[in-house]
Amino acid sequence: MSGVRVAVVTGSNKGIGLAIVRGLCQQFQGDVYLTARNPKLGEEAVKTLNNEGLSPLFHQLDINDPASIRSLRDFLKEKYCGLDVLINNAGIAFKVADQTPFGTQAEVTMKTNYNGTRDVSNELLPLIKPNGRVVNVSSMVSPSALAKCSPELQERFRSDSITEDELTKLMEKFVEDAKNGVHQKSGWPNTAYGVSKIGVTVLSRIQARQLKETRKGEGIILNACCPGWVRTDMAGPNATKSPDEGAVTPVYLALLPTGADSPYGELVSEKKVVPW
Repeated sequence: MSGVRVAVVTGSNKGIGLAIVRGLCQQFQGDVYLTARNPKLGEEAVKTLNNEGLSPLFHQLDINDPASIRSLRDFLKEKYCGLDVLINNAGIAFKVADQTPFGTQAEVTMKTNYNGTRDVSNELLPLIKPNGRVVNVSSMVSPSALAKCSPELQERFRSDSITEDELTKLMEKFVEDAKNGVHQKSGWPNTAYGVSKIGVTVLSRIQARQLKETRKGEGIILNACCPGWVRTDMAGPNATKSPDEGAVTPVYLALLPTGADSPYGELVSEKKVVPW
């Protein structure tokens, strides 16, 4: 099956993820995998798209479970000899009114949004084929959270030489400070979701830099993006965009034509680069 192109969307049984799968099924020439932690919910989502005349495939994936990530990696290696499009969409957010202690919110949010995205990337990026596309779903909350960080933190997050290890240590420091109730005193903003998405945006910048160094000339493009404020379980019913409207920028980045060289390593919203 190595001749068949393949795309994978994490966390895609509902919301923006499901809309991204829909968009890829309509426009991508190849197999499109909808993934979910819960196989039952994943299969139901596949049926929903089948009823629309689309033909996604399903593979179980829990981005917080290393064994689940490796299972998907091995499947893609064996069946497709790699991967053409990866969209890291899976993520969580606590509701504003949630009474869970902030330190716990920080830990849980970071585990999925940053650590899970990093772990999937570390297993699947080596499988990306020449001219492949990688899209990490971040948020416009990340530049606004960055603006509320201390000058020292802002400088570190904007650095062109920050490493993944250094970024991971900063994310761990935020969780530790949040648990100890000193995060604002330590220069962090009061948003666990925002800091986790700073992590995703900066991780994308690091990954793009590494791809340029290690796989130069292969035409692989990696970006982060913001889908916008979308009506989902996460954002609520008052958001301004439908899931299909939210999927437009991620799908656009996933389908950048062969030979394109930009945007690259950027945060993109409404198909435009956002300054970092």
